[in-house]
Amino acid sequence: MKLHSTQTQHYQTVTGYDDTGVEINAVRHAHSLIVLPESAPEPWAVTSFDDLTSDDIAQIAARNPDVVILGTGRRQRFIHPRLTASLTDKRVGIECMDSQAACRTYNILMGEGRRVALALIFDPAG
Repeated sequence: MKLHSTQTQHYQTVTGYDDTGVEINAVRHAHSLIVLPESAPEPWAVTSFDDLTSDDIAQIAARNPDVVILGTGRRQRFIHPRLTASLTDKRVGIECMDSQAACRTYNILMGEGRRVALALIFDPAG
């Protein structure tokens, strides 16, 4: 699906997505990544939801977001609370949703001026 930006051109905006990747400001990424509104997308070494560790979540927490949107792939899955201590300690919420919903939600929150982190998992095995 293609998405179009309105007043957010100077931020990192999701401009398209499908099951195999995402476009951030019309640049395609086919790997897991972390996106914040005011910094370039960064590769994230996570290749499977089942392999998520507390260190993976701590990488997101280190960026000091207000809220984290975790895109879990083609279907919504929920992260175990023991993995999110680095966020909980900072009073940062995390919402898990399928990656397409995560992309849409990120754009809405980013457009509202929130310091939202989008963490997307793209599993090459599907």
